[in-house]
Amino acid sequence: MINQAFLQGLSEQLGQLMNKAPGGSANLQSQIQGVLQGAFSKMDLVNREEFDAQSAVLARTREKLEALEQQLADIESRMSKSDT
Repeated sequence: MINQAFLQGLSEQLGQLMNKAPGGSANLQSQIQGVLQGAFSKMDLVNREEFDAQSAVLARTREKLEALEQQLADIESRMSKSDT
């Protein structure tokens, strides 16, 4: 979850920029971008490429786990049949 105090501070900074923005919307956009980049750099975020790579690793791991679970179930089934 995002810290509410952090969001409040970010909102206040953006409001101050809007009130002070000399030079029109291009300057305001540049200032807002700077504030947002600073805010996002303080968060523990990953980019899309890193996220996709980790998602692929997780999918492969999940497939391997499911295969191992099936093998274990097969072994347990064979062991219980041989015990009777």
